[in-house]
Amino acid sequence: HPFPQVMNKSLNFIVALGGKDAFGRGTAIAIVKAPRVLPRVIRIPDELSPNGLSFCLLSSVIHAHLSELFSGREVLSYSQFRVTRDSDLWVDEEEVKNLRQALKGELQGRQFGAAVRLEVAINCPQHLSDFLLDQFELDPSRLYAVRGPVNLARLSEIVDQTKIPALRFPSFAPGFAHNGGDVNIFSLMRKQDVLMHHPFQSFQTVIDFVRAAADDPNVVAIKQTIYRTGMNSDLMESLIRAVHHGKEVTVVVELKARFDEEANINWADKLEHAGAQVVYGVVGMKTHAKLALVIRREDEGLRFYSHLGTGNYHPSTTKFYTDFGLLTSHQEIGQEVNEVFIHLTSLTKPKKLHHLWLAPFALQSEVIRAIRNEAKIARSGRPGYIIAKLNALVDESVIRALYGASKDGVKIELIVRGACSLRPGVPGLSENIRVRSIIGRFLEHSRIYYFRNDLAHDVYLASADWMSRNLFRRIEVAFPVLDKNLKRRVINEGLNPYLKDNYNAWELDSEGTYHRRKPRGKQKLFSAQQHLMDLLGKPNTE
Repeated sequence: HPFPQVMNKSLNFIVALGGKDAFGRGTAIAIVKAPRVLPRVIRIPDELSPNGLSFCLLSSVIHAHLSELFSGREVLSYSQFRVTRDSDLWVDEEEVKNLRQALKGELQGRQFGAAVRLEVAINCPQHLSDFLLDQFELDPSRLYAVRGPVNLARLSEIVDQTKIPALRFPSFAPGFAHNGGDVNIFSLMRKQDVLMHHPFQSFQTVIDFVRAAADDPNVVAIKQTIYRTGMNSDLMESLIRAVHHGKEVTVVVELKARFDEEANINWADKLEHAGAQVVYGVVGMKTHAKLALVIRREDEGLRFYSHLGTGNYHPSTTKFYTDFGLLTSHQEIGQEVNEVFIHLTSLTKPKKLHHLWLAPFALQSEVIRAIRNEAKIARSGRPGYIIAKLNALVDESVIRALYGASKDGVKIELIVRGACSLRPGVPGLSENIRVRSIIGRFLEHSRIYYFRNDLAHDVYLASADWMSRNLFRRIEVAFPVLDKNLKRRVINEGLNPYLKDNYNAWELDSEGTYHRRKPRGKQKLFSAQQHLMDLLGKPNTE
């Protein structure tokens, strides 16, 4: 028999058998596939668990009963294993006639893409791992021997079965960016910009903005980008309702947002069927910018209302990702957001923008220009200061610019959650640069660029990390916070608390090792995330 199809990241066992089966055949190797419908973590009944809550893994149960699966055979050796497959959807955007239909076809085969990694138990006999490597056509360098379960993420199932308050985060309810009540969002935006800091402040304000636009008879058009939004989305339902109300609705849907392709294809189908203009951005580039634009007919003519953000229009992730969003009626920013949509729908070269930094055209050069400006200020004897909060920092040109600024005396603070290719604290190169990562209850996702600029305090929020893929292979937008009070909020909420954190902070040394930051001397423990929950969230009444 041929080797069975093994799904991506599924739990399986390879078993070496002795003896013969019921038909007298001496098959030496068997594969056992654990059904995906079974829980990976099993609670042991209380009557069998006198010491309180106890759990066992499905893999342990299968281990203990392998001999029962092969009655009459001798189980000589065994190991659990998991294969990781290439999950990219390979579609030539320039060749296919219908990208959406082509991706639908690719989705069906995602679970059985080419193998890229094999994980086995630490005690897996070599002849079994060699057999698996041969079957999956993998080099030995792709083999990983794992001590313990091959998928630790499954342990999260314990959370739903454990009701011990001390083992859980305290409940948290977000606050609101405005006073709430039956406020007219457009009247509010005409008076002032609205800054939202998720998840500490509710994403409901954004949902209300799009819902109000869909139902307002004076709104003539809505334009929005979608990178991730989930299978259930009030935002998407509002856009469909807006079409039914006779408004022009344009949605730029990124069909190749990894692991959200199915949801995005589903919404693209529904939107197009309703009558919206659905476009898929620029061939060869992902549309990662987070933009929504409402065009409203008012007494003085057409007026732009914009939402720009650092995170996705995904109601679920806004509950545990930190992000900033800005609602603004600033007309020049609205015009530039409209220019971005014109570029995405017509593929014409965008006009020169004065407020927005747009990738792949100008974002990297603007970032480097701002870094070099701080270096120039420092060389003249005045303080130069840069703070950046990112998910990743790997772009070589930006790193070289930061090194140059450090050598010129610019103080640089970097808050980088993930990959960081810059080496801080190297004498003569980067001794003025400090890098830290915050790993806590919420996933740090906001991108903030701060340049002191002789007390101008330039603050930009962005969808882009300082990575080549963001700067040159994606449509990304960095946008300024112009209101002085809101600038102060971004600095005092999105930057300063994270530089003070000594609870969830890890500092990177010049050799590439992270060290847990701890209170020094008489310092008190300080968590940036807890501080923001207390500052912006609703009071905990428990």
